[in-house]
Amino acid sequence: MSVKPAIRSVPAKPAAAKSEAATAQAAAGAQRKRLRQVELLLEVSRRMAAYDTLDEILTALVDVTTEELDAERGTLFLNDAETGELFSRVAQGNIQREIRFLNHTGIAGHVFTTGEAVSIADAYADPRFNRSIDEQTGFVTRNILCVPIKTFKGEIIGVSQTLNKRRGKFTRADLQLLEALTTQGTLALQSARFLESMKKIRRQEMEFIDVVSEVTADIKLGSLLQKVMGEATRLLNAERSTLFLNDEKTGELWSEVGQGLESLQIRLPNSAGIAGAVFTSGKTINIPYAYADLRFNPAFDKRTGYFTRSILCVPIVNKAGKIIGVTQVLNKRGGPFTHEDESRLRAFTAQISIALENAKLFADVQQIKNYNEAMLESMSNGVITLDGQEKIVTCNAAGLRILRTDAASIVGRSAADFFGAANTWVMDKLRQVEENQSAEHLMDAELVLDDATLSVNFSVQPLLSMEKKRIGWMLMIEDISSEKRLRSTMSRYMDPGIADQMVANGAEMLGGKNVPATVLFSDIRSFTTITEQLGAQGTVTLLNEYFTLMVDCIQREEGMLDKFIGDAIMAAFGIPVGHDDDADRALRTAIAMMTELSAWNQARAGEGKPPVEIGIGLNTDLVVSGNIGSKKRMDYTIIGDGVNLAARLESACKQYGARILISEFTYRALRGTYRLREVDIVVVKGKTKPVSIYEVMDFHGEDSYPHLIEAMGLFRNGLQSYRKRNWAAAGKLFGEVLALNPHDKVAALYIERCAHMAAKPPPDDWDGTFVMESK
Repeated sequence: MSVKPAIRSVPAKPAAAKSEAATAQAAAGAQRKRLRQVELLLEVSRRMAAYDTLDEILTALVDVTTEELDAERGTLFLNDAETGELFSRVAQGNIQREIRFLNHTGIAGHVFTTGEAVSIADAYADPRFNRSIDEQTGFVTRNILCVPIKTFKGEIIGVSQTLNKRRGKFTRADLQLLEALTTQGTLALQSARFLESMKKIRRQEMEFIDVVSEVTADIKLGSLLQKVMGEATRLLNAERSTLFLNDEKTGELWSEVGQGLESLQIRLPNSAGIAGAVFTSGKTINIPYAYADLRFNPAFDKRTGYFTRSILCVPIVNKAGKIIGVTQVLNKRGGPFTHEDESRLRAFTAQISIALENAKLFADVQQIKNYNEAMLESMSNGVITLDGQEKIVTCNAAGLRILRTDAASIVGRSAADFFGAANTWVMDKLRQVEENQSAEHLMDAELVLDDATLSVNFSVQPLLSMEKKRIGWMLMIEDISSEKRLRSTMSRYMDPGIADQMVANGAEMLGGKNVPATVLFSDIRSFTTITEQLGAQGTVTLLNEYFTLMVDCIQREEGMLDKFIGDAIMAAFGIPVGHDDDADRALRTAIAMMTELSAWNQARAGEGKPPVEIGIGLNTDLVVSGNIGSKKRMDYTIIGDGVNLAARLESACKQYGARILISEFTYRALRGTYRLREVDIVVVKGKTKPVSIYEVMDFHGEDSYPHLIEAMGLFRNGLQSYRKRNWAAAGKLFGEVLALNPHDKVAALYIERCAHMAAKPPPDDWDGTFVMESK
């Protein structure tokens, strides 16, 4: 009985021993596995530390995870914070290009945004899976391990992804191992990425310095703008860029060159569009979608066929803080412009603003230099400059002509040597200017040359530096020999341009000859009464003011003032120089005289002075022009029947109550279109042949003649009825004219004539002609 328990207990010992052995074996296997994993992690750290570049670390990390997890392919995606994309810098297999996608799409996007590791047994059954990459590469994804890459602070900087377990499916242990391997490589990954970022920034800075140095070395505005546009386009990886400078005179932003626009110049108000908004506000504008922004003007796109997607526009500010323009960059390749792009473009424009201002200053100086040179070359006076040692530095074309020399014979010589002993007064003037430090003038001096003696007006003035120190002299020589004296005299009587032509063509222009011309006569109404009211001094003052206004009108149309006859003016158009439109010039002058007179009368009325009224007569005919008079006194004038008819028409203005009357000869010579109405067919005193006369209405406004166009039509119809002897119909029509304008004296005159003709009809051979009994 006592033996049985012992016999029963013997079999229990081997079972316990087996259990202990199995436990020990399992523990040893787990320990070996942990040791292997530790060794693997240490190996990862060791290998990561051996590499310098981010690409090497990424490649090594992907290789280790793929090998240890027995997978077909691995990919490591890093986050691009600027674009919001996950991108792959390295991949196994036949994918040798960069992969980019938004950091919230696909399996990788899900892991990045949630921070949760995932193991997917069937990729195509998961709705989050993005098949497009498989379709692009031809690779077939079966199963996936994907874990976030986290820094020690918990920030997710990317994801690590392993695809297609070669045997079986990925296990939880595989997922844990991938997390451990990824975590182990994160520090090296961060360090390498930081180092690469620093190298990139350094490289960009050096490139930026080189670009700025090259660009700012150019001082010519046109080529500088081209370089700036090219570099801005390249630096920001854009399609096109435009630099707008502000034109303070016109209030416009302008661009002389735009990339791809074949040097098309653009001008727009400096408050219009995106560029205007940046210029006026001084703030950067970054628009990812141009057509979604109300400030964007699509008109330029329509005109050029270009399509604007994204816009980055920054102000250009000079060192004084003033905005001088804007730089606009369009359509970044690969997405919208980033904050880094904004910073780079602002830094770039800040550097080149000084170069732009220098180039603008150089362009302004060059323009002023060209302008001054052109001005000097176009001057009729000679201009000579001397340096501090009294050597001749420059002489303009007029100076060479007046001095009868050439540049090689004068430039570089001393003033004393060139002007010689015969012109010692020139050096005397230089001494006076040097002593007094002020300009000296000498009128009508004799300048002795080798083959001639000239009468000149001579001026010397000092040339001063910015510090007010004398650096030389400037001599001005005006030739006032016979030709200039003649021109000065003749300019008192005619337009200076005509006087120049007369002098240039010589005395033959002043000889007697028959020429076609349009003669103008004007006269002040009731002048005797005015002189009685004003007295002698007041009359002279009035005439001087009046003649000044009227002569200006004549000379603007290049007419010749023939003479003043008391208060009357006689002028001619077509002598001594003829034009194809002399009749029009004369008529425009008459209209201008009436307009100027009206304005003058308004001013006189404000001063309590009575108005001045005039009449003007114009006639176009052949006249005799030339020097007429005695041996002691000659007068260049015109005579003939054409002159007399113009005077008769001026006088007829009183009878018809008109301001401007022209003959049918002037009417037929007109080329322009004017408001004219035929007034009568007259035979002037001293003549037998009838002439049609016309009244000019162009100077009238609604105040001086209301309903002018309608009245002119009624008057024309009334005149037709009058000449057809239909006195009643004519009188009615003229009455309607008076109803529109009670001050129409011509219509009133014809009403009286119609009544007279009705009472005493004219003979059967009457043709409507009226015989003037007075001059």
